[in-house]
Amino acid sequence: MAKKLAQDVERAYPDTGSEASGLNGALAERERALVWKQDLRIVPLCAGIYLLCYLDRSNIGNAKILNEDTNNDLLSETNMTSYQFTIALMVFLIAYALFEVPSNYFLKKLRPSRWIAFLMLSWGATTMGLGGVHNAAQVTGLRFLLGVMEAGLFPGFVYYLTFWYRNSERSMRVALILASATLAGAFGGAIAYGVGHMNGAHGLSAWRWLFIIEGAPSCASSVLVWFFLPDYPESAHWLTNEEKELAAERLKLEGSKGSASAMSWEDAKGVLMDWRLYAHYAVYFGISTPFSSLSLFTPAITSGLGYSNLRAQLMTVPPYAVAYVVTVAVAWSADYFNSRGLHSAIFSFIGAMGFLASAVLPAEAYLSRYGCLIVAASGAFACIPPLLGWLSSNLQSTAGAGLAIALNVSFGAPGQIVGVWIYKSDEAKKGYPTGHWTNAALLLFVTAGCLLLRLYYGWRNSRGNVDGSGKRFAY
Repeated sequence: MAKKLAQDVERAYPDTGSEASGLNGALAERERALVWKQDLRIVPLCAGIYLLCYLDRSNIGNAKILNEDTNNDLLSETNMTSYQFTIALMVFLIAYALFEVPSNYFLKKLRPSRWIAFLMLSWGATTMGLGGVHNAAQVTGLRFLLGVMEAGLFPGFVYYLTFWYRNSERSMRVALILASATLAGAFGGAIAYGVGHMNGAHGLSAWRWLFIIEGAPSCASSVLVWFFLPDYPESAHWLTNEEKELAAERLKLEGSKGSASAMSWEDAKGVLMDWRLYAHYAVYFGISTPFSSLSLFTPAITSGLGYSNLRAQLMTVPPYAVAYVVTVAVAWSADYFNSRGLHSAIFSFIGAMGFLASAVLPAEAYLSRYGCLIVAASGAFACIPPLLGWLSSNLQSTAGAGLAIALNVSFGAPGQIVGVWIYKSDEAKKGYPTGHWTNAALLLFVTAGCLLLRLYYGWRNSRGNVDGSGKRFAY
């Protein structure tokens, strides 16, 4: 439709530019109105879904220290050792890595609304089930099942947005969805603080109530997702025919197609044999360790900063709240300046400095190290959305986008497994130096990788050596 309108403008005004400029301005205004209409339907709902997902994934970190002063915490009542707890965290990530790629296949095969609603119901029920565990084996088994069910959500959302938005529009939307994880971290600490006062209510310890209370909204919300999450522009009943045509035209070269057939072997081979993409995957591996370790151990880290019991839960809120604001601002800037690699490099470096300072400061410098935690969390979270937008902007095949995005997040799974092991319980009094040094090193690796990739794409573009689809590489 946009192309047809532009041709009409040329035929109507062959010798003048002002009228054509006016009509092109009208077209741009219609596009803005369409994108805003899509945003209102898609972004808040997706952000809410991911908030619930992240809440259910990371609450085990809160359960670990909730009411530990009275031995009513998860580890004490299930007779788990710290080593068994770490194994339970790790099996979640193993399942997460194994099921990301097949989940993206089913998202396209079964329609996004149906598949995501099924996943929500499943992980919500699994989370509630954790409220009834009595030993390490049960915790480990349910955490594996939780990993299976949550595996497809984030790569699924990144893929899902390619059906609705241009390359230049995705980083901000991914950021708003991903940033809900930081909100979940903030809410999780606040909720855990409140639930901690329910210890013993109706004969249940507070950590059991935590799993039940935080799993129930996911189950209930799955019904809303089934009916209200739109699948594709061409099937959206709330778009007019003209808006559907405009949506299709503007995504002709930059989006995935809801009506397209499932990915073929040729599409898959094109993604698997594109060695350039493995540099993106390696960078994502580097950011996954800080992301994972902060997600799971922020309550323990704050507990090691001189805060104890329920106050440690409450002090997890500020780092996540600041990270939310920074993540959204960085994603907006990355889209506005169309410079995703450089933004990721800058903020991964800032995050690295936060962890580095935490590692070298004396263990007793609680206030300074708490400030460093806020800086580290903000940098580590903020560089992720531009990275994902950068990858999707440089894919040659829209049909293989789901595989590439899922592979990218799957490569991050080993990094997340590393994050499970680096914050050792016996280092609490030392300030967790192993965790901080490891995260600092990996974020510096991310910085170097982003800069090298950006230089490489600039070199390819300067030589006129575009990618297989005929597009210039995005920076």
